[in-house]
Amino acid sequence: MQQLLFLLALVFSLISCSPDAEDPEKQYPESVAPVPHMDSAQGCLACHAMQLDPSHDFVCTVCHKGNDKTEDKQLSHKGLIAEPAHPANMMESCGTCHQPQVEESSHSLHFTITNMVNLVRFAFGAKKELLTLTDIPVVESPETILQLSDDMLRRRCLRCHVYSTGDRYPAVVRGTGCAGCHLSFYEGKLISHSFIKKPADTQCLQCHYGNHVGFDYYGRYDHDMNDEYRTPYTTPGEYFRPFGIEYHQLIPDIHQQHGMSCVDCHSGSTLMGGATPAISCSSCHDLKKLKEETPANIQIGQDGVFILTTVLDDKKHILPLMQHPAHQKYQNIAGCQVCHGRWSFNDLHTNLLRRDTEEYDDFSRLTVQGSFEVEKILTNNLDYKQDELDPQMSDKITRELRSGLWHKGYISRRWEQVTFGRDSTGILQVVRPILDLTLSWIDADGTIQFDAVHTNTKNIGMLPYVPHTTGKAGLFYEERIQKFLQSENGNNE
Repeated sequence: MQQLLFLLALVFSLISCSPDAEDPEKQYPESVAPVPHMDSAQGCLACHAMQLDPSHDFVCTVCHKGNDKTEDKQLSHKGLIAEPAHPANMMESCGTCHQPQVEESSHSLHFTITNMVNLVRFAFGAKKELLTLTDIPVVESPETILQLSDDMLRRRCLRCHVYSTGDRYPAVVRGTGCAGCHLSFYEGKLISHSFIKKPADTQCLQCHYGNHVGFDYYGRYDHDMNDEYRTPYTTPGEYFRPFGIEYHQLIPDIHQQHGMSCVDCHSGSTLMGGATPAISCSSCHDLKKLKEETPANIQIGQDGVFILTTVLDDKKHILPLMQHPAHQKYQNIAGCQVCHGRWSFNDLHTNLLRRDTEEYDDFSRLTVQGSFEVEKILTNNLDYKQDELDPQMSDKITRELRSGLWHKGYISRRWEQVTFGRDSTGILQVVRPILDLTLSWIDADGTIQFDAVHTNTKNIGMLPYVPHTTGKAGLFYEERIQKFLQSENGNNE
């Protein structure tokens, strides 16, 4: 008995002396845990202390290659694959066990992002559709506006895709390929080597930030870039801008307020290229559709109510059904967010300037650009005490550096007025100026090669989208619709 008590006391003493117990003030970002350490003098773990989840608890060389039989650093790293989940490697590594998922996801829109790529390219004169982002031509000295747009896409825009590790801001650094969604990073470092089966919103926001759908789900809207319009709300701080630019905190989406995460609506089968159709509002709130095809995470409870169980924490939510007469009245006239979207993204007249010259004074108040590369060069080169950096940016697909710095600016950034338009079927929808873009280029000699060339679109590039700012329709939903219909008829009174 005394021996048993002694052993218990020893165990409790060891627990109380754990690293976390010794340092209770140590803070980690939300949804991020400290990296657990393994005591081992064998192979890779002799230098790289980490612990894998049970499903991936095998030797490092299975995915990373290299040689774990030697203590020599140079020899152990020979043939090492630093990013086994990168698209160039993921079939050989991840595909060994997950071949169907890898093959399926490689054709998904999350992987190819062809919708956005082709949308921009057609707006600048392209005639042929590209099948994947890697097909975007590389042109160092553009001769046409389409070639200039290709350079802009590869070096300024395409930081949010599976070939890129993201920008250097704390909350948006991530892995490549499969690791982009299934591993946790923060402040540029891998937080844990435990793979995440069901990604949390922190993974989604690594790409869906900066006035893109997903950021609005949390009620966030980027500040203007100019210093004068960002004060007095900005304050100094090492990680004050985890997403690159400060943001206004507006009201979040009602689903987020109730604790739902992105994967509750956007399942892996839809994100990774499966045949399952994307979910819509009516999938959960229309009684007729619910009876025809009930989503997997919804069950019928007592008294016939429909109950949604959240994917990440198994919480139960009773679903409100569309019972108000307005749903019947406007179902063939307006989309859901016309009444239920509380605010929307409206970044008017986005100006993108490629500048190859070593002149930066015009951007002294615009050093915050939502691009770490641009911000670093502007901040450094505007400080005359520093050695000047060359005006060049990396290709976000190949990571090769090329001349020219892509600057960005807006005429205005507003959320107050929700704007409407017609989709391809004639239904009224919320629209935003997605293609309200102008491109310019000043070469290294200071010659203006292209001067504010706008996209060849109508209505300043307004296109339908679904703002994730859902809430109660309120008192004036009909007034919204009627005002738009009056404006179409030329009556703005």
